[in-house]
Amino acid sequence: MYSLAFLSLALLSLLPTSLAQTHTNCDPLTRTDCPVHTALGTNATFDFQKHQADDKVWNTTNGKVNFTPDGAQFTIKERLESPTMQSTFYILFGRVSSIVRAAPGQGIISSVVIQAETLDEIDWEWLGSNTTSVQSNYYGKGDESYGGRGGIHDMVDPTADYHNYTTVWTKEKLEWWLDGNIIRTLKYEDAKDGTRFPQTPSTVRIGIWPAGDLQNPDGVREWAGGDVDYSKGPFTMTVRSVYVEDFTSGATYAYGDTSGNWQSIIVTQGESEAAKEIYTPHGVSGRWNALPKTTRIAIIASSLGGLALVLLAMTWCCIRQRRAGKKERIIADAEFAKGENELMDYRRHMQNGGFAMQGGVGHAPPQPVYHLPNNRF
Repeated sequence: MYSLAFLSLALLSLLPTSLAQTHTNCDPLTRTDCPVHTALGTNATFDFQKHQADDKVWNTTNGKVNFTPDGAQFTIKERLESPTMQSTFYILFGRVSSIVRAAPGQGIISSVVIQAETLDEIDWEWLGSNTTSVQSNYYGKGDESYGGRGGIHDMVDPTADYHNYTTVWTKEKLEWWLDGNIIRTLKYEDAKDGTRFPQTPSTVRIGIWPAGDLQNPDGVREWAGGDVDYSKGPFTMTVRSVYVEDFTSGATYAYGDTSGNWQSIIVTQGESEAAKEIYTPHGVSGRWNALPKTTRIAIIASSLGGLALVLLAMTWCCIRQRRAGKKERIIADAEFAKGENELMDYRRHMQNGGFAMQGGVGHAPPQPVYHLPNNRF
């Protein structure tokens, strides 16, 4: 067991960052025209069980991420798929907590990465074939020339259940926390006297990749636990939620020079575009939930009051209609009774010979007139 862990650490320290879903669009260490980065400048919780990722806040690449009641699902079904989400915002020191169930499968790597354009990098990585540990790692300026960067930490099966993996990143130290317990600390001075300590604005990247694919170098496939057998897929990593806190308050981050030191970062104050997008209510439910509780109570009370008035008006109309109908019924009954009385009078007169022939032969006697209502009911 010791030799296996030692071998894994050795292979982990030799892994090139280019194979771990990491890249840079513009290297601030060699260029002075790199774009300004949008800061987070605040904190935010992304609950993927309730909401899918906002495409203005998260970019999805190399595949599709499915959002289900279980959370965001990153799935490899075919060769070379590696679905990844990358934040559009950057943090300059901060806290990232993710609730993750890693993907099972030989050669399959699940990861949560904090990475800068300078290739400063902080990692959580899970090997799908290893059900007893999680790996931590870091890089400073993409330098792979020194060992001791990686760590292997025992835990219960990370592919069977969800766990909280937290990174706390300050300018003095790095901490990795597992389910509320600190499992590793890296001090600034222990990373080549701080020269290889991650310290530049970084995005959050979440994804899954087939390190054990046959196109990868032998050392990478060995570190990943062996070759991927795609016939045993699909392989799915599920992320319930991610909490991100930026320890620097600002709207944007820019590089003042090519040193890559945190002191050279220019912070523009104000509310960031990312924060505006995150905290602006979207849709009817979002706008409703954004209202203060007292306002929502007032609206509900007002609506109930209006409904009560409508019901009262409807009840009053029904009562009036019933009263009107009752009055009409009384009138109709009176008219019917009058008609019946007249008919009885006619019959009585006929029986008593009360009507004589008038107008000569061939003329019918005048007929009595009696009234019956047109409508009895």
